[in-house]
Amino acid sequence: MTHIAVIGAGITGITTAYALARRGYDVSVFDRNRYAAMETSFANGGQLSASNAEVWTRWGTIFKGLKWMLKSDAPLLVNPRPSWHKLSWMAEFMGNIPHYEAHTIETTRLAIAARQHLLDFAAEVGVDFDCEQRGILHVYKKQSEFDHARRVNTLLAKAGLDRREVSADEVQRLEPALKTDTLGGFYTESDFTGDIHRYTRALSDGCARMGVTFHYKADVSDIHHTGTGIRIDWHSGDGDQQQHFDGIVVCAGVGSRAIAAKLGDRVNIYPVKGYSITVNLDDGASQAAAPWVSLLDDEAKIVTSRLGRKRFRIAGTAEFNGYNLDIRDDRIRPLRDWCETFFPDVSTEHCVPWAGLRPMLPSMMPKVGPGAKPGVYYNTGHGHLGWTLSAATAQATADFVDVARMKNAA
Repeated sequence: MTHIAVIGAGITGITTAYALARRGYDVSVFDRNRYAAMETSFANGGQLSASNAEVWTRWGTIFKGLKWMLKSDAPLLVNPRPSWHKLSWMAEFMGNIPHYEAHTIETTRLAIAARQHLLDFAAEVGVDFDCEQRGILHVYKKQSEFDHARRVNTLLAKAGLDRREVSADEVQRLEPALKTDTLGGFYTESDFTGDIHRYTRALSDGCARMGVTFHYKADVSDIHHTGTGIRIDWHSGDGDQQQHFDGIVVCAGVGSRAIAAKLGDRVNIYPVKGYSITVNLDDGASQAAAPWVSLLDDEAKIVTSRLGRKRFRIAGTAEFNGYNLDIRDDRIRPLRDWCETFFPDVSTEHCVPWAGLRPMLPSMMPKVGPGAKPGVYYNTGHGHLGWTLSAATAQATADFVDVARMKNAA
């Protein structure tokens, strides 16, 4: 049996392990944390959103970033301190602007395909992840943002997504809890939400039942291509260990860049920090006042999801500030203020702040497929759409491994 190592136990690593295990591969997963989904897959916005598949590679993003550079609570914040990594990433980002339309269409198609895979995985394992299939509603208060959304909609439609424009009255009918005026919005009935952490943990338990081996609290010190496979050296509570594998899939989020360099590949991922708050709906009034339909405020770059009766997740912002994971109050405050503006009857007295680093490539497209050396594969760099795309890219990764195995057997 072919033995594959998966580096990373976030949503992409666990879905990859599951996709490989259900095809009969012997799989070992490595992660430096004690459990699955403890970093970027811990408390994201919760949206499984083909409707949010527009890539950021356009001049409007550049101009907004420059305008907001000195505004600490801006939706997009860039630390002006230069580094070669940041400068090279941004140069490549601008080089991808001509591919904006093609990449948006391709990402949307991938997001649509991912939905059924993710639900199938959940059904097979018996995962309860606070799934709410009530659609996603984009809302607009600024005409220029609404006009841009109409242009984006033509690209989403080319990919096969049904996202319909709705009036301000329809916005209110779709989500009666909303307490602010809008110009209108776009509604995608087929999108849905869920708790990424609960999903990933439950799927990892399903993987374990299928025979997947997990090495948690494993500090991987070296990854070496031997010519006939991969040798991984790691340290854990059992001391220094070493094992040989037939192949490796790198799903290590923002750590993928350093691992790729060891394997002879360049994967120019930059960590883009995002924030969230989980509002605990401790009283009946807050539970009644919080929305059930998932929202996306395009101007503020804020998304929401209802995670069962007693939790309301609000997430957003993008911060280019290296590998820093500090939770800054001036970045959390806009999320809390947004809640109090849109849903003033929801108590924000008890809310849990969080920050995570999105692994983002300059093209805004994930790196999925083989590396330069045989037996090396990547499923990483999903940016803000890891939850949305993971099940489809996991299946694609397993396809690549299948093709290589059949070629080797021929």
